[in-house]
Amino acid sequence: MLTILGFAMIATFLVLIMTKKMSPIAALVLIPALFCVAVGQGAQLGDYVIDGVGNLAPTAAMLMFAIVYFGVMIDVGLFDPIVRAILRFCKADPMRIVVGTAVLAAIVSLDGDGSTTFMITVSAMYPLYKRLKMSLVVMTGVAATANGVMNTLPWGGPTARAATALKLDASEIFIPMIPALAVGLLAVFLLSYVLGLRERKRLGILTLDEALVREPEQETVMAGAGGGDRLSKGPAASGTGSADLTQDDDGENADDEEEFKGLDPNRSTLRPKLYWFNAGLTVALLTAMIMELMPIPVLFLLGAALALTVNFPHMPDQRARIAAHADNVLNVSGMVFAAAVFTGVLTGTGMVEHMADWVVGAVPDAMGPHMAIVTGLLSLPLTYFMSNDGFYFGVVPVLAEAGAAHGVSPLEIARASLAGQALHMSSPLVPAVYVLVGMAKVEFGDHTRFTVKWAVLTSLVVLGAGILFGTI
Repeated sequence: MLTILGFAMIATFLVLIMTKKMSPIAALVLIPALFCVAVGQGAQLGDYVIDGVGNLAPTAAMLMFAIVYFGVMIDVGLFDPIVRAILRFCKADPMRIVVGTAVLAAIVSLDGDGSTTFMITVSAMYPLYKRLKMSLVVMTGVAATANGVMNTLPWGGPTARAATALKLDASEIFIPMIPALAVGLLAVFLLSYVLGLRERKRLGILTLDEALVREPEQETVMAGAGGGDRLSKGPAASGTGSADLTQDDDGENADDEEEFKGLDPNRSTLRPKLYWFNAGLTVALLTAMIMELMPIPVLFLLGAALALTVNFPHMPDQRARIAAHADNVLNVSGMVFAAAVFTGVLTGTGMVEHMADWVVGAVPDAMGPHMAIVTGLLSLPLTYFMSNDGFYFGVVPVLAEAGAAHGVSPLEIARASLAGQALHMSSPLVPAVYVLVGMAKVEFGDHTRFTVKWAVLTSLVVLGAGILFGTI
């Protein structure tokens, strides 16, 4: 019964948010509460929620102060050179912009933290997508999938969890998987190229000189005069007229373009004299995070406080900066605490355990010799519907034990378990994805509907490459 109700709860949640019948926060809270009562454990709902909040509180704190920190870094101009460099590469070509998004997300993912990756990637690319009226779900989909592949780095989490759960060395798991993961990353770049060509076909090759410098009012005047090239069509354009649209193919409303103040070169928050201080502080912060010198929430708390104090020594300025980023902070932290209700009920009622046991028990005995491949396939849905902790510490050891009975090495099981990470990064149980969709101003349901199919394909490419190279 718990197995059926667990799957029903997840399915209900996904249907409601993808059809936009409920907001993600409301669905994350009300649906599990309803199912908790349905299983006859309504009296324990409070305990389950408190346990879930306690487990996710450090993550929520980290996201809150990380948003403030990187928001301040955007305000003071730390990422302006990166955006200018990307613009020079992209040349206002939608295809290059999408590929640039994938490359940037992959590079920044080397720090091992998804939230940081999405903050930097969206900060750099959002102005280009908005000014050129490109689909924002393309940006979030490509960034999430690229980060998912890179999330398999030993310091990213899944590899370390698999090594711990099966008592293996992380390097023995990760190093043989590098060729397969490289193929997966190439698949993401190919995907970004194809999606970029689709955007180019929809919009054409746009000429947008100094896209981040012009004021929208200037662009409007130029377009109205008929002499501006703000959204003029290039030779690859399809259709006629301007690139204005009321709704793109993925359901994103794009008729209401807003001015992106964050990278205005004349904004009053710029601190050019403090550029190298801010760059050094950011490098030191990321280095301390990778070396685990302190818990990540503490590092970002200290970093945000120091960045605010040095860059904005006057209290009114500090309050203004905090207020400017309060919307993102509230949206993301609220989503995390709402997700705590979902995970708390899922775990506390025993639904996760029963679902995992049912899935493992449903594997036919004849598949025993192929348990590594089975593990890779199961990693897609299970890491999407479960946390990495639940999957690697609860399910993978059971799969490894079943595989061992048929002569399958635990190393193969561990490597195969990494295949689903490209999909995992778009799971509603991953707090970082709410940073991505929140900063990009994309509905979570739109992101899910667009991204899941491409993330599944990428995960299958990683699994297939692992089989081909003989590491799985």
